[in-house]
Amino acid sequence: MPAKTLTLGYSPCPNDTFIFYALAHGKINAGDLRFREILEDVETLNRMARRAELDITKISFHAYGHLRETYCLLRSGAAIGKGCGPLVVSKKYQQMNDLRGKKIAIPGQLTTAFLLLQLFDPLFKGNVIVMPFHRIINAVRNDEADAGLIIHESRFTYQDAGLNQVVDLGEWWERETGLPIPLGGIIAKRELGEAMIKEIDRGVRKSLEYAFEHKAEPKSYIKKHSQEIEDSVIEQHIGLYVLKRKG
Repeated sequence: MPAKTLTLGYSPCPNDTFIFYALAHGKINAGDLRFREILEDVETLNRMARRAELDITKISFHAYGHLRETYCLLRSGAAIGKGCGPLVVSKKYQQMNDLRGKKIAIPGQLTTAFLLLQLFDPLFKGNVIVMPFHRIINAVRNDEADAGLIIHESRFTYQDAGLNQVVDLGEWWERETGLPIPLGGIIAKRELGEAMIKEIDRGVRKSLEYAFEHKAEPKSYIKKHSQEIEDSVIEQHIGLYVLKRKG
């Protein structure tokens, strides 16, 4: 039986490249399945999934609400945790009330980060500017935006750009709900069938286990795609967003 090649979408962030390195590079036995990697920012992946362009992809949990008829959620590879939520940062403003009517850069309207912002402040009336997540800090620093909604490794570097935290939306969510933050998940097209989806799910878990067992091996791949190439930032990012399941 010839191998079947599936498109696999994920972001260039260290947590995703860490998780999917082995799967995308044939380091684990995935049976007759092969994978063609497509690296894009998470909002681009959200929108590609809405057009059903990808067989398997990382998405925001906010976006998954629009995708359930076409895709199913895998058990492995999700970003769910505590102390890892999105932040609103600014150079000159200190409170969310100060940002009403101001320009705020966001990483996408389908991101969980933007949904959390709307839940936090239903009256928020900012002038939203959508841009790739890795451009947001510079946009705020250079006064292209009055504030930024930051995700991924940006939470480790915003202070180096002279910005201050206005609100930690993850901290607010945890305080209000007592629940971990559901940031992103991995989905597969339902039309692939139950058997293949189970094989894909096993492959994602094996890929994650391989990364933990061979931590040095994916480093060059991770650094190649990371927006923040300092080893300390990469390690903090993986340590915060990637959890190894016990047992």
